[in-house]
Amino acid sequence: MTTAGAELDQHYAVAPGDVERYAANGFVKLRGVLSPDLVAHYEPEITAQVIRLNSQHLPLAERDTYSRAFLQVVNLWRHSDVVRDFVFSRRLAGMAAQLLGVPAVRLYHDQALYKEAGGGFTPWHVDQHYWPLSTDRTVTAWVPLQDTPAELGPLTFAAGSHRSGYGQTLEISDESEAQLDAFVAAGGFPIDDSPYALGDVSFHTGWTIHRAPGNRGDIPRRVMTIIYMDAAIEVAQPTNRFQHADWAAFLDSRPAGSVASGPLNPMLWSAD
Repeated sequence: MTTAGAELDQHYAVAPGDVERYAANGFVKLRGVLSPDLVAHYEPEITAQVIRLNSQHLPLAERDTYSRAFLQVVNLWRHSDVVRDFVFSRRLAGMAAQLLGVPAVRLYHDQALYKEAGGGFTPWHVDQHYWPLSTDRTVTAWVPLQDTPAELGPLTFAAGSHRSGYGQTLEISDESEAQLDAFVAAGGFPIDDSPYALGDVSFHTGWTIHRAPGNRGDIPRRVMTIIYMDAAIEVAQPTNRFQHADWAAFLDSRPAGSVASGPLNPMLWSAD
């Protein structure tokens, strides 16, 4: 095993205070989770796969708001053994289990989110609108592959918004940006738009309201995300067209009420 691979599998004990902050705020940013050398080791292969698999080739000016926000490529782990090693990290998966308070987690899917230089803002939204899953026991690890100061578009959270129940029927769009922006402002939710240093990782729940500003820098904002779910979570009956798509793409079209344990949902960490 390489030095980088060994680090990916080393246990990381999430401090009790950070677990409490995650539960209270719906997210937590943890500093120095991964060494800069480790991220630098995996970034070229992740970027190469994004370039190879990206299907968005329209100029920015000809795209809609969502398409201007980022290039999105899912399940890179299926295309590269190097990326698979990163996505299957026991270190990150163990942290997800600690934050969720569950004994084991499975992979829902991974996705690279590359915000091009000059790329637009990511509207306020919640992720779990898209997921046909039975509970809220989900968490996304957001892993920047470079330092991410304000000008590159760091992920921005409305702290405590996961408990509001608001916006759960909104798809990401100009409409979600307007409605959720007004809701967040009126509700006085604290905003965390702090920068990320290389090696920092944030984790957020499926119902946390979040967004990202546009990329005002001259390099892409390269981010790899991994979405984890409680290993006991069940498939729910899809309620919108996006959930129907996810049901087929990531959950093997398994019947509602069955455990989400299809071939694309391997166990990534278990306390057993």
